[in-house]
Amino acid sequence: MSRTDPARRRRNHNIHYHQLILDAIPSDARTALDVGTGDGLLAVDLFARLDDVSAIDSDAAVLNRARGEAEGVEWMCGDVTSYPFERTFDVVASVATLHHLPDLRAGLQRLAELTAPGGVVAVVGLAHSSRPTDYALHLVGILQHQWLSRRRGYWEHTAPIVLPPPHSYSEVRRCAREQLPGARFRRLAMFRYALIWEKPSAG
Repeated sequence: MSRTDPARRRRNHNIHYHQLILDAIPSDARTALDVGTGDGLLAVDLFARLDDVSAIDSDAAVLNRARGEAEGVEWMCGDVTSYPFERTFDVVASVATLHHLPDLRAGLQRLAELTAPGGVVAVVGLAHSSRPTDYALHLVGILQHQWLSRRRGYWEHTAPIVLPPPHSYSEVRRCAREQLPGARFRRLAMFRYALIWEKPSAG
């Protein structure tokens, strides 16, 4: 397959927020890394916008299925925390992956290290509720999920699932402020949050 838009054919909570990642791409970006690519759909959406896209996942079976999504993406099997990339990227993107990593702080640090000066870290993640506003949005998410699933269907991905997420939304927000100064954190419906951080330019 060549460049396609899988989000137009399939729908789930993660695909629903791909556009949020795409909107965060800097205008001068040329390279991107999809961390925890799973079935590869975000990598394909990034490849529709950028010529140089890499995607990494530690699950070899899932990654083998992802390889058929786009021939031009560089698919890599490995652990993002230790993989020897030997370069940085203008966009380091991740959807529903951070809660799989053993250490949230180290994970955020690693994403920052892999980002080129002037580049962006764009994350859509999962966390668990711990405050009244969290529970209210959780309820809204349930209703939104039911409504969208009835109207558009729901595609279940094949990547491993970790539920419940080990960190609360408050913990993720606090950790992001510590590790990525100036990061923008936002709660989303359908059990997600968004985290956008622009790495300062060199000099």
